[in-house]
Amino acid sequence: MVLLLLGSVAHSQQQDGGPGRFRKALDDDESKFTNVGSLRLTVSNFGTLGHGFNKWPAQPNCEYPAGSGIEHIFEGGLWIGAFRGGQGPNVTTGAVDVSSVRDVAAGFEFTNAQGTRTGERSTLADSRFFSPDAVSHQDFVADFTDSNKVVPGSSVTIPEHTFPLGVSVRLESYAWNFSFAENFVILNYTITNSSPDVLDSVYVGLWIDMVVRNTNISPPRGSAFYARGGNGFVDSLRMAYEFDVDGDPGFTDSYIGLAVLGSTPLQYFGPKPSGGDSLGARVVYNPWQFRNTTDPVYFSPENDRERYEKMSSGLPATEYPTLKSPSNRSTLLSTGPFRALQPGASVNVVFALVAAKKYGNDPTADDTEASRANLYRGLRFAQQAYDGEDKNRNNTLDPGEDLNGDGALTRYVLPAPPTAPRVRIIPGNQLVDVYWDNRAETSIDPISGRQDFEGYRVYRSNAGADLRQGTALSGSFVLVGEYDRPDNALFYNTGFGAVRLATPMRFEGDATEYRYHLRVPNQLNGWQYVYTVTAFDGGDPENNVESLESSRLQNARRVLPGSTPDAAASSEPCVYPNPYYTQAQWDGSGERERKLYFCNLPARAEIRVYTMAGDLVRSMQHDAATSNGSDIQWFSRYADGTQVMSGGEHAWDLISDSDQAIATGLYLFTVENLDTGDIKRGKFVIVK
Repeated sequence: MVLLLLGSVAHSQQQDGGPGRFRKALDDDESKFTNVGSLRLTVSNFGTLGHGFNKWPAQPNCEYPAGSGIEHIFEGGLWIGAFRGGQGPNVTTGAVDVSSVRDVAAGFEFTNAQGTRTGERSTLADSRFFSPDAVSHQDFVADFTDSNKVVPGSSVTIPEHTFPLGVSVRLESYAWNFSFAENFVILNYTITNSSPDVLDSVYVGLWIDMVVRNTNISPPRGSAFYARGGNGFVDSLRMAYEFDVDGDPGFTDSYIGLAVLGSTPLQYFGPKPSGGDSLGARVVYNPWQFRNTTDPVYFSPENDRERYEKMSSGLPATEYPTLKSPSNRSTLLSTGPFRALQPGASVNVVFALVAAKKYGNDPTADDTEASRANLYRGLRFAQQAYDGEDKNRNNTLDPGEDLNGDGALTRYVLPAPPTAPRVRIIPGNQLVDVYWDNRAETSIDPISGRQDFEGYRVYRSNAGADLRQGTALSGSFVLVGEYDRPDNALFYNTGFGAVRLATPMRFEGDATEYRYHLRVPNQLNGWQYVYTVTAFDGGDPENNVESLESSRLQNARRVLPGSTPDAAASSEPCVYPNPYYTQAQWDGSGERERKLYFCNLPARAEIRVYTMAGDLVRSMQHDAATSNGSDIQWFSRYADGTQVMSGGEHAWDLISDSDQAIATGLYLFTVENLDTGDIKRGKFVIVK
């Protein structure tokens, strides 16, 4: 009956392998995930983070590095606890770890307005989501409330949601593609008292079921997947974290951290300054065993009183050493109390999710200050982003802090590398041509106010890097060339003469003037490469900022060198590899993840494959302007649909028109030039 009323139901793979929670309404939107940096986090419009692997593997949960398959959370959700009108305590939860035990909907107590989806904005001028209101390279914006006891648009009662606090929430998440900022996402929550009553002793927290595992090695199924986490808390940084103790040794060498960056009204996280605010709030850390209702310390809270207790009373520091052993724990990080929140008043609490590779070569199970160095660095930049102009962190614009001169305290100000250049990557026969423009050279750093452009770097992945499971794209690049200004003492002073064009290059349908060109020879035809061009600056010693480089991911382009259509007139069509042996070096893992290439093709052609008896096996249409292999499964797994081929080659997966894998044997083929009618012939061998 419930299913019929809802109209839309989805089941997620829960930690016990049982049925998942329902999606409360058609307006529930968890399709958005951050993709400008290297941390891929799903953000919903109903108070949750991640999707409980409901959309795995098509959509990341909390993946870092991008493309690695290393996930870091199961699901998370916003918690708000308070006394309403003197009654309580009441706690509204976005998700809880016992929801799948008693009722698939219990614990999911926020709802969004009918007809609303998760909004997106960007500060990037090239983005289709560009907005002057954007804060980061990728903002997600969502509004939801706990005021509804019934799912909007239905008669379905939200389980265990008898006493709503009457709050409205706006979530804005921020992500950047800067190389120093691509491993964190900032979560900015503004909570408004929409009830007619005073909310007192308000705590705001994030509950997250952290799970750090490599899904290429261990698919997210069964309790064993979730029970390998070690945990910790760094009080001075207000950060909880988790790592994989013994689940995938050598394949999951990363951390996930959750930190409170700050709040408004001001919350002092150390000794209260003289004459400061009287709130005296703190950050509270509480982990517990998944679904454990008996442990006196690590029990899973089952009602609002117990949940409020977890939000307001932290785990004693003497317990921290026990967290290093592998277990399936939930993490709750809260801040408060906010006193006497009047009707219509708001509080703002900002969190950061930070992922980072372990530093050093210590064993996977080790967790030390040294191994957390990269995690600390990511959090430092996230904190710097939140603080913005508030250098002394007192929530006041003091003399000398107004960097933009608008007279108001501005947050989310980051040092910035030069603007990433626009690039055009063109594959050819055993070569790749790289073009880029010069817009980076006029970039102004928002902190120093100077044009501090220094140079360019060209990177590419090695042939076959795309076939290694669990290898992140950002970690696959090798430096091809570096060119920097010759007029200072920074870097190599190579100058730009080797790559600067005498006359700017333009391409049909592209308004960009490309000022630089690098030809990379000796590339392997038929292999996929990823090329990118970055811009870097000279650093800012006055503000203790190292040289910054634009993201390698922002303008990364996938290309496959090969013959061009120009070769068709003077060369015979061919097939490679020939003979084709299955389990070739570039083959995938299954029958449908094979590929061979027809080469020396005209721009428009029809390819026909025959048996020696003359039976038609496969007919394929080739168009140099659009053919990029996306019609075969190999590219669905090892590419992203944006790959560019050279125009004179066509990939085939060895599947017939009748959807059968072809057998060992000698095959004939014809290539008909659709513009001239000319037909050329050839043959190839398949060996299985």
